[in-house]
Amino acid sequence: MAFKTFVLHEDLQVTIYKRKGATSLRLSVTSTGTIRVTIPTWTPYAAGLKFAKSRQGWITAQKKPATVMQNGQAIGKAHHLELLPSPIAKKVSSRVIPGKVVVRYPSYIAPDSPAVQKVITSASIRALRSQAEKLLPQRIDALAKKYGFAYLDVSIKQLKSRWGSCDQKKHIVLNLYLMQLPWELIDYVLLHELTHTQHLNHGPDFWETMKRIVPGLPARRKAMRSYQPMLHSSRVS
Repeated sequence: MAFKTFVLHEDLQVTIYKRKGATSLRLSVTSTGTIRVTIPTWTPYAAGLKFAKSRQGWITAQKKPATVMQNGQAIGKAHHLELLPSPIAKKVSSRVIPGKVVVRYPSYIAPDSPAVQKVITSASIRALRSQAEKLLPQRIDALAKKYGFAYLDVSIKQLKSRWGSCDQKKHIVLNLYLMQLPWELIDYVLLHELTHTQHLNHGPDFWETMKRIVPGLPARRKAMRSYQPMLHSSRVS
């Protein structure tokens, strides 16, 4: 099923799916907060985006409050969050060290306050970037060798609406938020971008290649819809 993701408004993103057999436009917000619009295959994406914008008030009402990052939770694959209230601290500060994202804050400030959460977010993204830069190039290189792909290089970025990309020169960009996904879904994204080194579009040849190299392809594609490229709370890495 073909789809594209758009920025609806500020931090709101909507994914528009073209579905065979659909006869009308359908809007939904999943339990994870993902905004989805399903449209017939012959309908332009612009129409789906316009439909979502017309229902923005309803979407906002359905969206759950932003997840509060809490002490002890996993940050990607290699870090856990450690919140340290301090009677002598005068401001909120953070450190990313092996295995930990440490955030220290004055005792009179609540850990769920915007000031603390803002620092947690920034430090957590630094930790995810560090993990991604260490682990993803190794992993994509191993997959490329296993399945016979060739690419120019790979870089890590913080992307808002895409998990990755590959251009016609075979330069691959990967989203640092991948480190929050299960490894089987990380591999799905890496193989997706590697397949683009041979097939730039999402035509039949692209999906035939993906079907050959990705075990349980339909299940993994479905599972990916439960995730969005953003920081989220998780107790398990």
